[in-house]
Amino acid sequence: MVLFFTSKAVEPAVILYMGKDKVENEDLIKYAWPQDIWFHVDKLSSAHVYLRMPSGMDWENIPEALLTDCAQLVKANSIEGNKKDNLSIIYTPADNLKKTGDMAVGQVSFHNDRRVKRVHVPKRENPIVNRLNKTKFVREVDHEQERVDRIKEETAVRRAAAAAKKKADAELAKAREAEKAARSYDNLFTGESREDEDDNSEPKKSVRELEDDFM
Repeated sequence: MVLFFTSKAVEPAVILYMGKDKVENEDLIKYAWPQDIWFHVDKLSSAHVYLRMPSGMDWENIPEALLTDCAQLVKANSIEGNKKDNLSIIYTPADNLKKTGDMAVGQVSFHNDRRVKRVHVPKRENPIVNRLNKTKFVREVDHEQERVDRIKEETAVRRAAAAAKKKADAELAKAREAEKAARSYDNLFTGESREDEDDNSEPKKSVRELEDDFM
């Protein structure tokens, strides 16, 4: 079972989710979307909270209000951490989570420690926690099917983007060819005009020669 929450700290609202227990956390570590952001109390046991990153948001520049919502939800779901002030919450993209066979259930490491950030939480903010808890709902998730659906959707988006780019490139190439043809057409007429000028100049030269002969 997965617990879902809605944060309205940003517009449009975003989804936060976490496992109901350690076993569920294992599935979330495996199946979390690569772009989702994982949150956990630093050096203490806590829930694994994930932020489903909206399109266009940079994980290194998460809006402060949304970051606070995530951090408060993690703190509130840590038995020990919920009782303490001045905690650090760590967070990183889900694709930076590292799981090896010798780790305990729910335990994780990181592929790159430089992609792990921290946010300080002075104390529990009950209004924030209460607001998030009012949005909570529990749902059974078929993680494998969700993964398949996500990959299909992402593939469709990439194909549509590639098709749009191909069409735009073709239109640009066509426009450039038309422009090139127009320049060649203009040069053709410019060349004919110069020939006419040369033809008109010949009689004048003949007249001058006759005048010289006459003199």
